[in-house]
Amino acid sequence: MSSDLVDIASLSFEGLTEFVAAQGEKAFRSKQLFRWLHQRGAVTFDEMTDLSKDFRAKLKHVAQIVTVTKDLEQRSIDGTIKYRFKTADGKLIESVYMPSPERKTLCVSTQVGCAMGCRFCATATLGLMRNLTPSEIVGQVHAANREVRANEKIEKTLRPLTNLVFMGMGEPLHNFENLKIALGILEHEDGPNFSSRHITVSTVGLVPMIERFGAETDVKLAISLNASDDETRDRIMPVNKKWKIADLMEACRKFPLRQGRRITFEYVLMEGVNDTPEDAVRLAALLRDVPAKVNLIQYNENPGLGFHSTVNDKAERFRHALDSAGVATFIRANRGRDIAAACGQLANSENDRSFVPLGQKRAVNADP
Repeated sequence: MSSDLVDIASLSFEGLTEFVAAQGEKAFRSKQLFRWLHQRGAVTFDEMTDLSKDFRAKLKHVAQIVTVTKDLEQRSIDGTIKYRFKTADGKLIESVYMPSPERKTLCVSTQVGCAMGCRFCATATLGLMRNLTPSEIVGQVHAANREVRANEKIEKTLRPLTNLVFMGMGEPLHNFENLKIALGILEHEDGPNFSSRHITVSTVGLVPMIERFGAETDVKLAISLNASDDETRDRIMPVNKKWKIADLMEACRKFPLRQGRRITFEYVLMEGVNDTPEDAVRLAALLRDVPAKVNLIQYNENPGLGFHSTVNDKAERFRHALDSAGVATFIRANRGRDIAAACGQLANSENDRSFVPLGQKRAVNADP
C-alpha cells in the first residue's frame, strides 16, 4: 500500500466520478469502475476487462485498490463462521457470518480495537489501534460475499449477503466519516445495493454523534445499553461517565425514525450486575416513550474479565417483565459461542489462541 496512490475503493461514487474526470476519462467510466470495485469486488485492475488497456495502465500509476484479505477462519457447530481479515499494513480485524433460513447476515468491524473500554468486552482489551478506511470496511463485505458464494456454491448473485450489522470490533460512530462513506457505497445501486432496512449500526451511546448519524444516514440504529441506572452503567461502560442515560434517552427520543421502524436496545445480561427484577422495571420505564425493541443477550463469558452469564430461567423472567410492561423484548440466540464469535467476544492478536489455522479443528468449549 502506497501513500502516493489514491485508495479508489474508499471513494464515494461522487468522489470516484471526480477522480475519473481528473484522469481525462469520460463520465461513464466512473460507473464501470465503481461496479467493478463494489458489485464484483475486484481486487486488481487487470480484472476490469471492459476498461481500455490504456486506462487500466494509467490507473496502476495513480491509484490502488485497498482491501482486506482472509487470514484465518473458524467455523461453529451452529453454522456461524468467524473470519479474521488482515489489512494491507498487517492489522487484524474480525467479521462474523451468521446464516439462517431467512437471511445471511455479516457482522462488520469499523476499527482495529476500540477506545470505549467497556469492561465486559474482549475487544476493549486491545485498545484502539486505528480507524478502518471505507475500503477496509466495505472490503469485509466483498470478502465475505466471495466466501459465501464459494462455500455455498451460489452462482445466481454476486451478493448472497442480505443483512449487515455494524456490531463487530470498534465503535462505529467513533469512526463516523469513514462509516458514512462506506454506508453510501454499500447502499449504492451500482454497488452492493443493500436496502437501508437491512443495515443496522450499533453504538455504545456517543450522544452528539447519534444526532449526526440520524441526519446524515438512513440506516437503522441500535443502542448498546446494558444497564438501567447510571451507577451500574458508569461501572461497566465508561462512556456513561460523559453522557448519562438521560442524555442518551433524550437523543433516542429525537432520533428520526422512518415509518414502522424502532430503535433496537441491546442489553447484555450479566449475573448479579444488571439482571434483577428492579433492573427490568427501570428499563421498561426508560423505554416507555421511545419506539423500541429490546434484544436480551446472555453474556458470553470472556476469561479474565470477571463477568458471568445470567441463567436461562432468570433471563426469561427478565424478558417476561419487560414484555408485560409493553416493551417488545426478545432473547437473542447466541451464535458462534464455541468459536468466540458471539457478542462481546471479538478480539485478536498474533497470539490469539481462540483461532486455529484453516483445516484444523478446535475442540468445542476448549480453554482459550
